[in-house]
Amino acid sequence: MIRPFNTQDMDSILHIWLSASLIAHKFIDADFWKSKVDDMRNIYIPLSENYVYEKQGSVIGFFSLYENSIAAIFVAPSEQGKGIGKQLINYAKNLRNKLELEVYCQNTNSINFYLNCGFTEKEKIIDKNTGYPSLLMEYIPYGFQDASRRQGSESPGA
Repeated sequence: MIRPFNTQDMDSILHIWLSASLIAHKFIDADFWKSKVDDMRNIYIPLSENYVYEKQGSVIGFFSLYENSIAAIFVAPSEQGKGIGKQLINYAKNLRNKLELEVYCQNTNSINFYLNCGFTEKEKIIDKNTGYPSLLMEYIPYGFQDASRRQGSESPGA
């Protein structure tokens, strides 16, 4: 079941975030991720709109939205590959008309996951926190793609 985050979920989502980050981002020193736990607790999670996936009373996944960006989406490593991430993505899609996210270029498993969920590659960037190459991806539902193009062509100087 997916539900809104509450403060009692904080330790669970921080544990999921750290354990999944250490596995998915082995190319970045583990100390970097460990040093960011307090920032996640005190800055990033409070600034975001957060939802958790709960199974039998335990939080096993979550995502965080900041405006139209999926700022974080993580599933406990022991629960990955069971469709939970896809359910979280679909829930987020129902909350916004379009979504963006950033993923490290070396994280090919996640890139393929996002492509399979309907995201497209927008541009390559450098992550401002780590200096590693990242991919900015976006999801725009079919009907909104045409509207976005029309709006863009009507802007001054286009």
